[in-house]
Amino acid sequence: MHRRSDKALDDLARMFNSHIRGWINYYGRFCPSALYPTLRHIDLILARWAAGKFKSLRGHKRRSRHWVARIARHQPRLFAHWSLLYGSDRTMGAG
Repeated sequence: MHRRSDKALDDLARMFNSHIRGWINYYGRFCPSALYPTLRHIDLILARWAAGKFKSLRGHKRRSRHWVARIARHQPRLFAHWSLLYGSDRTMGAG
């Protein structure tokens, strides 16, 4: 994901949301203790993507993580896992 700097954030969301929903459904049922670290890891990968995409974030790990968190708070439904981590509704369906 982090090597796709030619894509926009909503393109990445369209490409990977079905995979993320599958992980949420699997880990949520069979290994819930591993769910949130896995979802946070996806955010770290998104931060790495942002650092490669935007010149102002290059070399700034913390700034890129804050950028992802800010986007997630403003658009909690863009990625499937953001509604669990940042949104107010704590339920997540398959669809």
